[in-house]
Amino acid sequence: METAEIRRRFLAHFEAAGHTVVPSAPLLFDDPNLLFVNAGMVPFKPYFLGQETPSFDRATSVQKCVRTLDIEEVGKTTRHGTFFQMNGNFSFGDYFKEGAITHAWRLITGSLDDGGLGFDPEKIWVTVLHTDTEAREIWKKVAGLPDERIQNRGLLDNYWHMGVPGPGGPCSEIYVDRGPQYGPDGGPEADEDRFLEIWNLVFMQEEITNVRAKDQFDVVGPLPQQNIDTGMGLERVAYLLQGKENLYEIDEVFPVIAKAEELTGRRYGADHVDDVRFRVIADHVRSGLMLMGDGVTPGNEARGYVLRRLLRRAVRSMRLLGYEDPALPALLPVSLDRMKASYPELEADFARISQVAYAEEEAFRQTLGKGTQIFDQQATAVKQGGGTGLSGEAAFTLHDTYGFPIDLTLEMAEEQGLSVDADGFRALMAEQRARAKADAKSKKGVHADTTAYRAALDAHGPTDWLAYTDLRTESRVLALLNEGAATPAITAGSIGEVVLDRTPFYAESGGQNADAGHLTWSGGRAEVLDVQRPIKGLVVHQVRVLEGELTLDTTLEAQVDSEWRTGARQAHSGTHVVHAALREVLGPTALQSGSYNRPGYLRLDFGWGGALSPEQVRDVEAASNRALRADLPVSASYMTLPEAREAGALALFGETYGEQVRVVEIGGPWSRELCGGTHVEHSSQIGTVVVTSDSSVGAGNRRVEALVGLEGFAYLARERDLVSQLSGLLKVKPDEIPGRVGDLVERLKVSERELEKIKAAELLSGAATIAESGKDVGGTTVVAARLEGVGGGDLRTLALDVRARMGAERPAVVALFGVVDAKPSVVIAVNKPGIDAGLAAGDLVRTAGEKIGGRGGGKADVAQGGGTDAAGVESAIAAVEAAVGGA
Repeated sequence: METAEIRRRFLAHFEAAGHTVVPSAPLLFDDPNLLFVNAGMVPFKPYFLGQETPSFDRATSVQKCVRTLDIEEVGKTTRHGTFFQMNGNFSFGDYFKEGAITHAWRLITGSLDDGGLGFDPEKIWVTVLHTDTEAREIWKKVAGLPDERIQNRGLLDNYWHMGVPGPGGPCSEIYVDRGPQYGPDGGPEADEDRFLEIWNLVFMQEEITNVRAKDQFDVVGPLPQQNIDTGMGLERVAYLLQGKENLYEIDEVFPVIAKAEELTGRRYGADHVDDVRFRVIADHVRSGLMLMGDGVTPGNEARGYVLRRLLRRAVRSMRLLGYEDPALPALLPVSLDRMKASYPELEADFARISQVAYAEEEAFRQTLGKGTQIFDQQATAVKQGGGTGLSGEAAFTLHDTYGFPIDLTLEMAEEQGLSVDADGFRALMAEQRARAKADAKSKKGVHADTTAYRAALDAHGPTDWLAYTDLRTESRVLALLNEGAATPAITAGSIGEVVLDRTPFYAESGGQNADAGHLTWSGGRAEVLDVQRPIKGLVVHQVRVLEGELTLDTTLEAQVDSEWRTGARQAHSGTHVVHAALREVLGPTALQSGSYNRPGYLRLDFGWGGALSPEQVRDVEAASNRALRADLPVSASYMTLPEAREAGALALFGETYGEQVRVVEIGGPWSRELCGGTHVEHSSQIGTVVVTSDSSVGAGNRRVEALVGLEGFAYLARERDLVSQLSGLLKVKPDEIPGRVGDLVERLKVSERELEKIKAAELLSGAATIAESGKDVGGTTVVAARLEGVGGGDLRTLALDVRARMGAERPAVVALFGVVDAKPSVVIAVNKPGIDAGLAAGDLVRTAGEKIGGRGGGKADVAQGGGTDAAGVESAIAAVEAAVGGA
């Protein structure tokens, strides 16, 4: 049975039992404590925590999940996978233990003809919490399981909670006996390889607090309502029903391994080391596909870094299997072909996905090229110094600075007969991770306390939010907060947070800055600094009280700065216009991946493989301004998410949308996007769009920045003034400026070349004088001099010329020190008789470098270096002469 069919049967089973089918949330779910969705219940967490009320009593879903803690373990065992799918059914105060057990038993043991999964009832074992006699009795009643196939386990195995105060409860896990060839008899307690867990039924019935460990917490009491949360591992069920050994061999994963076999000529199952690489490739290609499908782009931080690691580990594993051509163009379409049955949106968006992936692989291939050069240099230096191993610091630099994988460093070092200080490398990596975790914790916090906000919402209900229609409201103060705690007043000069019964202020979201403005009341005034939604339904204003004192129940006037709002509307609508113009000029794959706008300014990130040409930038700007001149109508309407998708509305990847979404149109289908921002009423009100830059923000991702409205006109006015000034200085018409500047640049280049010739002639004319200054040092003629204002190539040219004048009758050494801007440099040249006598320029330049606070290197005949201490030049000359005399 194919994985997609198992998925279909699961959803159909629960839909027939009255459950609402909820689509999978994006992997980039809006949870400050998660990098990605890592469990099926995550999208339902606000319901279980009582933060929101669901519109259904029972639901079912197949949730996309990614877990990143085990990336390094992927492939080493067959249990670890990065991307997986979790089937789940959920009850919110509806059915409880008996309902959950009944639904599960009917599905897993139901006949294939009746829509079930067809597992043999005699192969099913379950576990329950040792104190949960109720669950044990239900299993005996519903499934007829004997006592010996219902095993008791402790809190560590059979109690669920989120690790923080909140809901919890016992759980019951369902296992399938795979047979004696997989291990000893005796149920899950004896062997969890033979007895494989496929489903966990969680009975949320208690509120817990003071959580110290998974099995250490205090129970407050029963929850107001009992809930059900279950999770069935889709991949595990798939390999059991497909008769496979592990998740890497199922129909959604193994075809990538088969393609890798074809490309590399290696065979899966022949060698453990190769098998690990094949599994890494299969897992990471599929995981990367799903992450890119949900809008993640490769980068150096957070989610982008995870994706970059996955793609690069896959490419690297192909290299280690002997395949050095671009691999993702061959592998990614195979994974798409297997996943599109369950996620058809992947095929519709594959042009963008593949563009991002292939650009990342090309960037990595270039990284490998650079890293290989650096590695070769370091390996050579180690060997020349008589060493046998690469330091941990060197390996870490290759990894951290050049993106060079440690296992590739290990492989190449082994090829050259060198070891690597892997322990030192791991220590440096651990330090880096610790710094990163500390930084992330300081920025993000853990389970931010929303107690005060929740209390305000519970006491007064949601804020009447009027930002789409009003700039001014008469409002009442419902709550005041200071550093997250309720306070009776905010005094003059202080900053605090204010909750109003109604507000016209836009709260920051969707890339749009919050509104600016003021609150005024009898005897007082406050400046609005920021507006946020810390929890759904509640708008909170951060204010600085300028006059008077703000207290609870005060009636006041909330006034948005109208100029600010006008600029914000222009910028947000301008963002939509530029996005549509990009797709018009570049094609439909140029899709937005992020944005930010404030009055007068916008930036938009989008998927694209390379820099835009000047012509493309002009075309995007022209398409944007044509839309403004056309005075296109701007409208907003509400519909369900499926209806919006059917209408062709574009959604910003990574955003979380409710059942009803707001669709903003500019010119009908020309620009149709899901958006919660404030907008102009006609495109002409944007004023103008001036594209000011195009830049890279990572492989496969670009950023355009633009100015709109008065800021755009001001930018153009500055450009006009600049052209006017240049026209006056050059005494030409504006359109003649480029030609005139080109002529001046060419004349300057000619003059510089002539100046270089004169300078070189002057230098060489002094070569004879310098050559005559030589003195005998132990049978070798040494010419040493300090030359002010001479450096770089000039110093080298002069040294070689002086050496040529010394002839080849006797050994000679030329050591010239140049000083430019108080920074010394040195070039040492040795003639052939000197080399035959055992002198080497490379050794002498290192001797000189020690005295001028630097270093250098080169060959026996010529070497050069630099330093930081010009006062040491005389000492360096003496050191060189001493070294020559002692040779």
